[in-house]
Amino acid sequence: MKYIALIYSNEATDPVPGSEEFGKLIGEYQAATKRFVDDGVLVAGDPLESINTATTLRSRGGDLDSTDGPFAETKEQLGGYYIFECDNLDDALKYAAMIPTVNYGSIEVRPIMTIEG
Repeated sequence: MKYIALIYSNEATDPVPGSEEFGKLIGEYQAATKRFVDDGVLVAGDPLESINTATTLRSRGGDLDSTDGPFAETKEQLGGYYIFECDNLDDALKYAAMIPTVNYGSIEVRPIMTIEG
């Protein structure tokens, strides 16, 4: 079964690109990604650009509205994801716990729905 691990953190307090802390974080992400590949569970995974680049669309009553930024103002924003192919939720949680942002942000793990068609 496929599971998505959604990576949330606060961009305002994340390590700053170019800093020593950021370099360490990238190294931790590279090590985690290598483990996911080596264990054969990685389907996909990517970081997202800053929330400053987001555009949110809403359609109400036939009117399409476009807003700069994320859907909701929160302290934590979606910063990236991994998709794992695992036998069960416990295995997916084990791999999600290896995502470095778990140490200062949060990781939401959800099964990906399969629609037969």
